[in-house]
Amino acid sequence: MKVNVHAVNFNIDRKLVDFVQERLDKLEKYYDRVVSSDVFLKLDNTSDKENKIVEVKVMVPGDDFLVKKQSKSFEEAVDLSVDSLERLLVKRKEKLSPHI
Repeated sequence: MKVNVHAVNFNIDRKLVDFVQERLDKLEKYYDRVVSSDVFLKLDNTSDKENKIVEVKVMVPGDDFLVKKQSKSFEEAVDLSVDSLERLLVKRKEKLSPHI
C-alpha cells in the first residue's frame, strides 16, 4: 500500500515514517482493497501534554475513511488511529461480502 506521510510545520525523522508505514501495512490484513493512505502529523500549540495530532485518510474503491486522534506521542496516536481504521475496514468488508 502507498503511504504518504506529511509533517505539518516540523521535520519528521525516518524512524517515525517507518513506524507509520509498518502500522498501516497491517491494515491490508483486514481489507485487501486499500489503495493508498495519507498521514498528517501535527503539533498542537497548547501547553497540554496530549499535543500530538495524527490524521489518517485511507482510500478504498468507492470510499475514503478519515480518522483523527490526539495523544501525547505520535506513536500512540498512530496506534489509536490504526485500531479505529481496523474496525471501520472490517465493517466495510462485512457489508460488501455476501453472507452465506
